Amino acid sequence: MAQATQAPGTPVRHDWQQAEVRAIHDLPLFELMDRARAVHLSEQPESEVQLCTLLSVKTGGCPENCAYCPQSSHYETPVKGEAMLQVDEVLAAAERAKAAGSTRFCMGAAWRSVKDGPAFDRVVDMVKGVKALGLEACVTLGMLEEHQAQKLKEAGLDAYNHNLDTSPGFYKSIISTRTYEDRLVTLRNVRKAGITVCSGGIIGMGESVDDRCAMLVQLASLEPHPESVPINALVRVTGTPLEALPPIDPTELVRMIATARILMPRSKVRLSAGRSELSREAQLMCLFVGANSIFYGDQLLTTPNPEKNADQDLIRSAGLTAQAPS
Repeated sequence: MAQATQAPGTPVRHDWQQAEVRAIHDLPLFELMDRARAVHLSEQPESEVQLCTLLSVKTGGCPENCAYCPQSSHYETPVKGEAMLQVDEVLAAAERAKAAGSTRFCMGAAWRSVKDGPAFDRVVDMVKGVKALGLEACVTLGMLEEHQAQKLKEAGLDAYNHNLDTSPGFYKSIISTRTYEDRLVTLRNVRKAGITVCSGGIIGMGESVDDRCAMLVQLASLEPHPESVPINALVRVTGTPLEALPPIDPTELVRMIATARILMPRSKVRLSAGRSELSREAQLMCLFVGANSIFYGDQLLTTPNPEKNADQDLIRSAGLTAQAPS
């Protein structure tokens, strides 16, 4: 099995194999935590956590059939379609996020893919405005073509989020309206434009542990690694096909974050959706083993998130500090 602990400057691997990743994931929990912590201390600013705020700029009505998503038009959920926000509304929210301590502002639109035209132009203006406030700008808009990625880059976009969600083998059980390769093509287009990549996945959708490890192998095979790797736990929403699934054991999330930290030592590992169902102690364990970014604010697109005051207290109690603007 590969040694998990890596000295600063050690070449980052892109050739992880499924069996060795599964062996790392399945280590005795405290041994896994120790190994991940050693990598984290070696490769990351140990006391920093980046605070990111996520805003839905166009909610609901998505033609995709992602089984976890309350914004899909295929399901009857509490989330209803809403008109796209205006640029000034988004920038007002970005100003509030900055005042609360966020350094990255992420904007999501419930689209299958980006279409050239007024709506995309509005997103470009949002990106320009967010950058003018001194924040990192990130968007997640669905599938993206090369020229569209270039237009976002020219507007100043720092990062594009496009999650792989799960393993190639389990993917068809969750989504049938687009392929795994479609997702990889978008990530390649983002990278070609010189935009950093934010890509991770979701656990708790009925997948196996092997599926989880296969997803991490896919992410770690990207060259370079995604600069940001969000690890999400399923938020079960009424009306979606996955609403009746049981919640994950919190240690499953700890294992995924620890394994991601070992495989992708220089990436930011983001503790993302599902955090509102985690105890304070479970969140501290995730931060200990390598999570160094959280989504901050009481809403993640359309699902709940811990309140700002609770997050500030969590960070303070762990002896951590919020990352300063770059």
